[in-house]
Parts: sequence; C-alpha cells; structure tokens
Amino acid sequence: MRKIFLISDTHFNHVNIIKYCNRPFKDVEEMNRILIENWNNTVKDNDIVYFLGDFNLSRNKNKVAREIMSNLNGEIIFIRGNHDKFGEKFKIIEYKGYKFMLIHNPDSSYTLNFDGWIIHGHHHANDLDNYPFINPKTKRINVSVEVINYKPVNIDLIIKLIEKGEVVKKIL
Repeated sequence: MRKIFLISDTHFNHVNIIKYCNRPFKDVEEMNRILIENWNNTVKDNDIVYFLGDFNLSRNKNKVAREIMSNLNGEIIFIRGNHDKFGEKFKIIEYKGYKFMLIHNPDSSYTLNFDGWIIHGHHHANDLDNYPFINPKTKRINVSVEVINYKPVNIDLIIKLIEKGEVVKKIL
C-alpha cells in the first residue's frame, strides 16, 4: 500500500537558509546531500509526497528542480510556495476521517473559513510557539524541514499525534 508523506521548505541550493534557520550543515552541498538521503531513506518509489512549497532557490530554478526531483523517491505533488513558480496554490485531501488543507503559508486568505486541519510550511522553526509541528488549538501542522527533522513525515504519524491532543513543537 502506498504511504503518504508531507514536507516543506527544503530550499535546495539556498546557501543563506543554513544561517537563517540555523540548519546543522557546513555548506549547501552537505545540506542537499543529507536532505536527499533522508528523503530516500524514508520514502519508497510508490509512495506519495505532498511537497508544500519552497523546493529550491537557485539561478536556474526549473532545471535544478528537475535534476533534484529525478533523485527523489515517490510521486511528488507540489503545492506552490512563495519561492516557487509551479504547483497548485493549495489542495484539500481527506484521509482516515480527517480533512486537511495542504498549503504553503497558513496565514493565507484561503485558510480563513476552512474547518479542517491546515498542514503548512513557510514559518520554518522560527516561531515554534505559534507554529509548532502540531497545534491542536489552531488545528495547524507545520511540516517545514527544520520542524520534522529534515525528512518527510508520514501522515499516519500526524494523525496519531493529532489524536493525543497535545502540542508537539518538533520531531526529534
């Protein structure tokens, strides 16, 4: 059976993101390599990965994105981030009785009247009090790479943690 994973804000090839988000990598080459290894050690070829924006940042974005994608396992469904030129603005899915809006920026006007859970990126790990991994009060889930230990997170784990009803700041 195909598994479903979510991830956001890899920022492949973005040198400054290492400093901005205090990522534990010495340079962009190490970051790219570890992100790809983590992805492929987690996701199998037949799995689905919802990527919630800000895939890469480089001069030749589309070419670089295609090259990186060719090295990643799974069927990737893109939601557009503020640094992307491709993908849908948002997507709504239902899974195991839960309704999820998949979007890059949780503060978008699209989320205003949505009554399910919002899975997003955009805020990285810069404000974990307001945008932790799981916030049951606001029904928001932050899947920025810094929050989910630099690898895609399985939707079944998300549901398990939702059902506990507790705030979860980060996956360690």
